[in-house]
Amino acid sequence: MADDLHRPMRVPLGSARAALERVESLETYGRVVAIRGLLVEVAGPVAAMRLGGRLDVEGAGRAGLVPCEIIGFQGDRALAMPFGTLEGVRRGCPAYVRDEAAGAIRPSAAWLGRVIDALGRPVDGLGPLPAGPAIYPLRADPPPAHARRRVGPPLDLGVRCINTFLTMCAGQRMGIFAGSGVGKSVLLSMLARYTAADVAVIGLVGERGREVQEFLQDDLGQAGLARSVVVVATSDEPALMRRNAAYVTLGVAEHFRDQGAKVLCMIDSITRFAMAQRDIGLAAGEPPTAKGYTPTVFSELPRLLERAGPGVGEGTISALFTVLVEGDDHNEPVADAVRGILDGHIVMERGIAERGRYPAINVLRSVSRTMPRACDPAYLPVVRRARRVLSTYADMEELIRLGAYRAGSSQEVDEAVALMPDLEAFLGQGKEEATSIGEGYARLAQIVGSPE
Repeated sequence: MADDLHRPMRVPLGSARAALERVESLETYGRVVAIRGLLVEVAGPVAAMRLGGRLDVEGAGRAGLVPCEIIGFQGDRALAMPFGTLEGVRRGCPAYVRDEAAGAIRPSAAWLGRVIDALGRPVDGLGPLPAGPAIYPLRADPPPAHARRRVGPPLDLGVRCINTFLTMCAGQRMGIFAGSGVGKSVLLSMLARYTAADVAVIGLVGERGREVQEFLQDDLGQAGLARSVVVVATSDEPALMRRNAAYVTLGVAEHFRDQGAKVLCMIDSITRFAMAQRDIGLAAGEPPTAKGYTPTVFSELPRLLERAGPGVGEGTISALFTVLVEGDDHNEPVADAVRGILDGHIVMERGIAERGRYPAINVLRSVSRTMPRACDPAYLPVVRRARRVLSTYADMEELIRLGAYRAGSSQEVDEAVALMPDLEAFLGQGKEEATSIGEGYARLAQIVGSPE
């Protein structure tokens, strides 16, 4: 009898596997106790939840699971915001705690030519996206300052106004500051097509739904899309999706940088990213500051923008971030904060656009912080002379247009008046026209001549 007790029991392997499959896995979950605007309050095992973690709220009926992100805690409740609509969610609905964080993607080279959403899912109807081997967290830290490389040589953007007056280097980060309707999207499409980069990663954050297809088909085109990854979150999507679109854009760009590629990263616009973060912060109970922006807006901006630039290896992320200036106020809080973080700014003005000159860039108000080092030394005197001519004309423009200036009163002004038509033609450029850095310098030298 004792021997029988110590004899091992033999169970067929197939039966054991079938029994294990019938065992239900354990899930940790809480329950929805309140919904206030954009905010979902969840009670339950708060100790198992974490800031930035993921909850899946099960809606009533056939509503399905609504993914949410935990944005804060209040007492014994977790505060979450949804990535989708809250239709079908009510008090008592279970909220399942997921182990993974709310943000991680696995990009690969097969993502080129594709359009994805703020969760890294394809939205172009071309099938699933192959996952790469490495996981990239959406809210990654920037490369350490002491380890990252310096900016590289001048980067040819194909737009002669920027190439000559505002030369950009590989790994540099610049902002495009503009009001609505002055040609930002067209300029971005030119940069995406003509920049001498291996890959372009474009984030459309808070864009109008109607304009997405226009940008993809008319502005970017098949040639531009073939070497690009486009991340889209339209203005009607929840704040978390609009914010995450910027994170996904940088995550994809970081993947290609780690592969040694020269990446052009563009986000339109950083202002809408800041607005989305403001909505999240206000919902979490943060105090509003200037223009209603919360403190986390100004802590998240440098974390996001500093991720671009050179890495610790050979790859670089050259970045262009648009900033939508409300009411053409270039000193509003977001514009002011972004300008202090980036390595230069390109100012687009409505008055120039109304004159019919595109891109509507005001060269005198724009700055590249790698100049004059980035400029070809042989042409630096030419660029400086052209700037002096533009500045002289700008100072006297009102008198000239009113007819109050008399020719011969000033040699410098007379020269500016004579050269201005050719300089205006130089600063303008058609959407289908590309000009290299060398061609731009040579043409500018023909217009203003060699300095004395």
